[in-house]
Amino acid sequence: MRKLWTIFSLCLLLMFILVPAVFASDAPAEPPKIDTGDTAFVLISAALVMIMTPGLALFYGGMVRTKNALSTIMQSFFILGLISVQWVLFGYSLAFGPDINHFIGSLDWVGLSGVGQDPNPDYAATIPHQAFMIFQAMFAVITPALITGAFAERMKFPAFVIFTLVWSTLVYDPIAHWVWGVGGWMRELGVLDFAGGTVVHIISGVSGLVIALMIGKRKGYGSEVIMPHHLPMTVIGASLLWFGWFGFNAGSALSANGLAASAFVVTHVAAAAATVSWVLTEWVHHGRPTILGAASGCVAGLVAITPAAGFVSTIPAVIIGLAAGVICFLAVAVLKAKIGYDDALDAFGVHGIGGTWGAIATGLFASKAVNPAGADGLFYGNASQVTTQLIGVGVSWVVAAVMTFIILKAIGLFMQVRANTDQEVQGLDVTEHGERGYAYQDFMTGSPVGFGSSSPALQEALSKKTTLA
Repeated sequence: MRKLWTIFSLCLLLMFILVPAVFASDAPAEPPKIDTGDTAFVLISAALVMIMTPGLALFYGGMVRTKNALSTIMQSFFILGLISVQWVLFGYSLAFGPDINHFIGSLDWVGLSGVGQDPNPDYAATIPHQAFMIFQAMFAVITPALITGAFAERMKFPAFVIFTLVWSTLVYDPIAHWVWGVGGWMRELGVLDFAGGTVVHIISGVSGLVIALMIGKRKGYGSEVIMPHHLPMTVIGASLLWFGWFGFNAGSALSANGLAASAFVVTHVAAAAATVSWVLTEWVHHGRPTILGAASGCVAGLVAITPAAGFVSTIPAVIIGLAAGVICFLAVAVLKAKIGYDDALDAFGVHGIGGTWGAIATGLFASKAVNPAGADGLFYGNASQVTTQLIGVGVSWVVAAVMTFIILKAIGLFMQVRANTDQEVQGLDVTEHGERGYAYQDFMTGSPVGFGSSSPALQEALSKKTTLA
């Protein structure tokens, strides 16, 4: 009996030791834990991307004429408010909410319902869901702001507001879901877009081209000299864009890690390379280098590297940037002149063409050695990735063009889209907003000058004691 009791005791002891191990696999997994470093990095990156839209306002604002400076700045700045609200109410849910047939997000997250302080492991397991949401909000904000460069100096503000809201809902949100949303069909297909080549730049540039063609050229375009009024402002804006783009691309790693560092480096070198190649190409083509060319070149390089930033190494990034400077310059200086469209601030030539080149280049230079979650490109033995990228590019072009045409036509049925000739001559600052960016005065009379004294809009502004400073 003593031996049996000893054996029984040993068996009982082994049972207590082994049974928990057997059932350990059935224990619930630990919930994702927030990493404070990753969270701080993404929040700072979101702030960097946010400053890009006011930076864009200055970049565009300096390139228009004095009489349209404030109206151009107003468009980008107002979008920062408008689309932030849209994103919180329903835009984020449409873009990133639970998938519906690989096409659109559901409305489960309307008003940020269910989007709280805990991580969502489907998108980022180490940061709060709200941090991911607000980071993506800044992308949604700047994308329609890029379009404004194409129709600068000639669209009425009410039409602009309606177009921006509808376009963001019907174009940006679905395409963002296709490419970045869990279950989105382009994501499932394998289209690579690290930070917005298709989602941001192609669709904004192509939409800008369609609007420019639909509403026509500015009065005097091609027959009068239309010069930027404040290039120092434009350079300040370009500098803020370059600065903010580190958050745009490196932040898209969603973690303070080696991939973020790589994206940061390739972003900078591509922008630098494009700055050099644009200026050199312009120097050869026009006989002189310009600061506007340098600013435009840096933005072209930033655009082109955006889809590839998390998938390519440094030397391919230099190649992408060098090519972007040449390609985008030719699109602006040669293609636009031959076709004759009035893309006022070259939204299509820089963002549409630059984004297209960047998306294709991603299919050429992508490497799993840089990002195991990506794919190898043509030069690393995977020619099919180029085909996949071309599908993403082609779909983005077609959807952006067709939807923009339909939206603008529909808006035109209910309101005036383009400023009339008198409003355009006087400038949108006064006719749309009753303001002026620069208070020039006649030193003899002290009266504001720069607009005819018979200007109805100016007289109305004066009668209402609107501040003209």
